Amino acid sequence: MPTYDYHCPVCDHRFEARHGMTEPAPACPQCRHALPKRVITRAPAIAGGMMTHPGDGRNASKEQLQDKWAEETPKLRKKLADKLGEDTVNRLAPTLNNTYE
Repeated sequence: MPTYDYHCPVCDHRFEARHGMTEPAPACPQCRHALPKRVITRAPAIAGGMMTHPGDGRNASKEQLQDKWAEETPKLRKKLADKLGEDTVNRLAPTLNNTYE
């Protein structure tokens, strides 16, 4: 079950509660106010590009990892070349010029 953060507007108490997603918010443990406000303390991270896991999550085979690297390396090289210039990429990141197949 997920943990949620709440703030009571009556007594200004902050607390955490663990309950199912479809269950209503619990009453404030300090003053018993029935309608505490949910507080969003952090946003979930959304992975993309090289951060996404190839295959079925973290259990990727060597071939799946090589395929992912071959797919993402040209994109990374293009972004760097557009931002820094071809000469800089060739000088500072020569491994991005390789073809991984």
